[in-house]
Amino acid sequence: MSAMLEFENVELYYDHVYALRGVSLHLDEGETVALIGANGAGKSSILRAITGLARPASGTVRFMGERIDGLKAADIVRLGITMVPEGRRVFPYMTVKDNLMMGAFSRSDKAGIARTLDSVLERFPRLRERYGQAAGTLSGGEQQMMVIGRALMAAPKLLLMDEPSLGIAPKLVQEIARSIVAINRDEGVSVLLVEQNSRMALSISNRAYAMATGKVVLEGRSRDLLDDDRVKAAYLGGEV
Repeated sequence: MSAMLEFENVELYYDHVYALRGVSLHLDEGETVALIGANGAGKSSILRAITGLARPASGTVRFMGERIDGLKAADIVRLGITMVPEGRRVFPYMTVKDNLMMGAFSRSDKAGIARTLDSVLERFPRLRERYGQAAGTLSGGEQQMMVIGRALMAAPKLLLMDEPSLGIAPKLVQEIARSIVAINRDEGVSVLLVEQNSRMALSISNRAYAMATGKVVLEGRSRDLLDDDRVKAAYLGGEV
């Protein structure tokens, strides 16, 4: 049985500067897989290649057995891949409700959309409390919850998350982490998680890939990597 996501020997560069150098990884259905590494290691470039926002120079990207490198971003969303972007990127003058509904742009099943919306509001009660507020008035953590909810409105099979803990208060980081675990466990959504907070990422994922300068340098089960001296020295130093 093939993996849900297969990323094979992908090379990607921007203006002749390599971002990814022959990167290969996979994600099986039902897994949460973490990509850890410093800023500039190539983690976000992997997400851009998966979502069609960047075109690989070589290599292949397959989802559910179908090759998707070369498809338009909107077509990739319709296949069941959605992304929670770095920096949240909300529509600040639109209400929480309208921000959430933007995530359902590719769907036409009104009853299904209503059920998904109820599920999102049940998962994130703060969004129900602020349903009619402009998104720009929410705290950073609340905005992150909303952006995760917006992605879930597309009813994804695979959720890509780019630095969900960035700029979030520590207390809310734990809440976001718990929500990622619950989305994977309760809704069966597979997750590819990009994080500089390596300890958090490894604590909530099944497997992980550690990256440096556009290459995968370590991979394995997350619990094993948490105990790996190389990971402790390079990725966990100084984290609380």
